Amino acid sequence: MSVKIGVILGSTRTKSLGEKLFKYLQQAMPTAGVDFTWIDLKDYPLPFYDHAETPLSETIQGLTPVESQWLEVLKQQDGYVILSPEYDHAITGSLKNALDFVGPETDHKPVQVVTYSKYSDGGMLAAASIVGILQMLKMMVLPSPVLLWDAEANFTAEGQLVATAPNSAHFAKRLAAAFAELIHYATIMKDHPYQP
Repeated sequence: MSVKIGVILGSTRTKSLGEKLFKYLQQAMPTAGVDFTWIDLKDYPLPFYDHAETPLSETIQGLTPVESQWLEVLKQQDGYVILSPEYDHAITGSLKNALDFVGPETDHKPVQVVTYSKYSDGGMLAAASIVGILQMLKMMVLPSPVLLWDAEANFTAEGQLVATAPNSAHFAKRLAAAFAELIHYATIMKDHPYQP
């Protein structure tokens, strides 16, 4: 049986660099033994979290249809890749709000963080800012985030990698290795789930 990997685009910005990367991954990542779910936050227009319950300790009551869909698609996955740009030294507000709805759906499932920037830091501070959030959600964060720096020139609007752009060969190799590592751990943990 295939392992299920949810790839979450953590930006809702129009014509974003993230959209280009998201399209590239859809075309470039191998699908043998993997069932990818491509999760674009634009498809889940969540309101700001406003339920009385704390998701990590209580079941949320009165979920709207889109809130239920968001949590259900997360629950179905065995592992995750989260893509995020860096906004003011952190992840996007839309991604943080979406994660605020999460309770047991992602418990003890592996996650790989990928950040990107058109600047030289590659979203380093965004990658650091999300680790504590994911650990609070009891996710198993892989130790080495993928940082894509000066990445604007590397991906076309159609999701093609520009072979002549600086760092493109490195980005392709690093992303492939990161996905392979995540799939490895997701497969192990699916076959041998943690039993407290």
